[in-house]
Amino acid sequence: MNRRSLYLAVCLAVSTVVSTRPALSAESPFEPGLMRLAEVLGSLHFLRNLCGEKGVQWRVEMEKLLDSENPNAERRARFIASFNRGYRSFGGTYTQCTPSATEAISRYMREGETLSRDIASRYGN
Repeated sequence: MNRRSLYLAVCLAVSTVVSTRPALSAESPFEPGLMRLAEVLGSLHFLRNLCGEKGVQWRVEMEKLLDSENPNAERRARFIASFNRGYRSFGGTYTQCTPSATEAISRYMREGETLSRDIASRYGN
């Protein structure tokens, strides 16, 4: 077998192996927005409870998001990590409800509403 034939055989073998590998799924265009929404829900869960709202409303909203997305285990872990990151992000900053905590609640409420509306209008069925 000459060098050219050997090279062609190797290229053919490599292309066969590469073409039989499963394609990696691309991240959906709305994924970053959903992860940010999960983070916002975690922030609201912390801040609203800090400022007197006792309950689990924002955790329930997160559960609804998870139920509607029905993610695989890896994606579910990313959602939960985003929620927890949002929750923990204010733990070191606020130990009591302050005017800035109340302002943060307002901003996160607006951001969550905007994210929800934008994702639904762009990518909803």
